Amino acid sequence: MKKFLSLVLTAVLASGLLTACGSKESTAQPEAETSDNAQTEDAAAADAADNAQAEDAAQADTADASQEEQNAGELQVITVAATAVPHAEILEAAKPILAQKGYDLQVTVFDDYVQPNNVVEEGDIDANYFQHIPYLDSFNEERGTHLVNAGGIHYEPFGIYAGTESDLTNVPEGADVAVPNDTTNEARALLLLQDNGLLKLKADAGINATINDIEENPYKINFVEMEAAQVPKVLSEVAFAVINGNYALDAGLNAQTDALATETSDSLAAQTYVNVIAVKEGNENSDAVKALVEVLKSDEIKKFIEDTYQGAVVPFE
Repeated sequence: MKKFLSLVLTAVLASGLLTACGSKESTAQPEAETSDNAQTEDAAAADAADNAQAEDAAQADTADASQEEQNAGELQVITVAATAVPHAEILEAAKPILAQKGYDLQVTVFDDYVQPNNVVEEGDIDANYFQHIPYLDSFNEERGTHLVNAGGIHYEPFGIYAGTESDLTNVPEGADVAVPNDTTNEARALLLLQDNGLLKLKADAGINATINDIEENPYKINFVEMEAAQVPKVLSEVAFAVINGNYALDAGLNAQTDALATETSDSLAAQTYVNVIAVKEGNENSDAVKALVEVLKSDEIKKFIEDTYQGAVVPFE
């Protein structure tokens, strides 16, 4: 009996030990699962951090691009009306220099001498570049505009060009000679013809001369008056033509190489007829206009003019 009880007690103790071992195993398993979960959470946090860094980088790139666009848009626009040659060409050469100074130069090309003044007077365009001071003054007086000279840039020697005749010392009687019909350019043409012995003006005519001021006309020249831009187009129909420098260039003519005679650099005309930047009165002292004039009078642009036009256009000092 005692032996039987001893066996029973041993069996109970063994069962308790097995139960205790089973309990340790079951509590160890959740600890392993907790460790795995922690690793998963750490990885998720790392991914979130990486995503945040990527978003920050993307936002920085966007901010940089936006700043670049803003900087590009900060260039102040200057609009200028001009005739094609040489004025628009000179302005194109000035564009990159003005961009460095913070200005976006925009050029509109016209083929006449009236509209460039009208659009500046009306405020549609900031400035123009095509005319000399006598023409500017005459335009203001005749049309009641309020345009002023903001700075002299260059002058273009007028030239007498051969049409059906090529000898200024042997002009046929009654020869047709084409000249510009606007007051100031006609006076300039007549002064050049006088300098070359084709006529004589009244002593006090000067830069306001018209054909009515011709005192002597030994060759009985017939003066064909027309809009300045049209003069080169009739060259084959007249004995001679006196052509503005810019319109000569536009027609493929160079005053220094193609003209029979030109204004000299020390002539009254050359000193008087400097081409200017013109603006509406009150705008001549704006920062933009001052920058435009400064660049057009710079050494870089002077060199461009000298190299490009070889004396057909001369920088104004």
